[in-house]
Amino acid sequence: MELRNLGGLTCSAVGFGCMGLSQAYGPADDDASVAAIRAALDAGVTLLDTAMSYGSGHNERLVGRAIADRRDDVVLATKFGIVRGESGVRLDAHPDRVRGYCEASLRRLGVDVIDLYYLHRVDPAVPIEETVGAMAALVAEGKVRFLGLSEVSPAQLRAAAAVHPIAAVEFEWSLSWREPEDDVVPAAREAGAGLVPYSPLGRGLLTGKLPSGPFEAGDFRAADPRFTGAALDRNLALVAELTRLAAERKVSAGQLALAWLLARGPDVVPIPGTRNRARVVENAAAAEIVLSAADRAALERAAPRAAWTGDRRSFAAHGTTRSPQTS
Repeated sequence: MELRNLGGLTCSAVGFGCMGLSQAYGPADDDASVAAIRAALDAGVTLLDTAMSYGSGHNERLVGRAIADRRDDVVLATKFGIVRGESGVRLDAHPDRVRGYCEASLRRLGVDVIDLYYLHRVDPAVPIEETVGAMAALVAEGKVRFLGLSEVSPAQLRAAAAVHPIAAVEFEWSLSWREPEDDVVPAAREAGAGLVPYSPLGRGLLTGKLPSGPFEAGDFRAADPRFTGAALDRNLALVAELTRLAAERKVSAGQLALAWLLARGPDVVPIPGTRNRARVVENAAAAEIVLSAADRAALERAAPRAAWTGDRRSFAAHGTTRSPQTS
């Protein structure tokens, strides 16, 4: 597996997003989830991405179980700022509570230090500088190695980076969702932060293997405008073109979509997630695919940015308005 650099943190070119092992895509089996994480490590993946909010702590405990005897193989990323409880979901990044959230994550993960600690969402009630100041204290104490931000605007990123270096910015980015290229991507590069695209396979759309019929209970794609009605039909027509190009190269559609992201720069580390061990290995192998300029041009012609239909901003757009239900 190729290694890449996220603002000073070295990790595998392809990471593993763990959210779907605990929420958002319907019921999951813990044993199968642990097997998927371990399959990722066996395939050379080092970056594991979780959060305290995923399954209200369940995901961190699951990851901790999977890496209990393999800590040295893992670059461990987790996040705080989205709080799930009996009363629902809320944002909380108050500096007085950052240390407590971190220490709780360390206990659930069963580790002494978090490699990459993200602010999951900016708390509108707290200046981001104050939150990042509390996060920086965790670095000084040795509880955290590097800091990251998830779903921030360029202005928020600049304000945070003025307090402490930001190693990585996480945001939704894929062949089918390219809005961040206009603002977040250049701002992150200006700040010296690596780029960590979540949902790099378009929440499964770009694999060409969406389930037939309605989504399972608990699968949040059922409410995503990109996965309903005429929008889905138009998007699937583009996926068919992606699948055709992938077949010409003798790779899967998902691998081609990941290779497209990886080709956007050496500072890009996508974190696809899956519960399927074979798909884990397939995703990791995308790091071996090298796209030529002609390949990239063919992808742009077959699936241009403007052709995709449906707006994910109702879920988690970067900027000041966001919903905490997504990655």
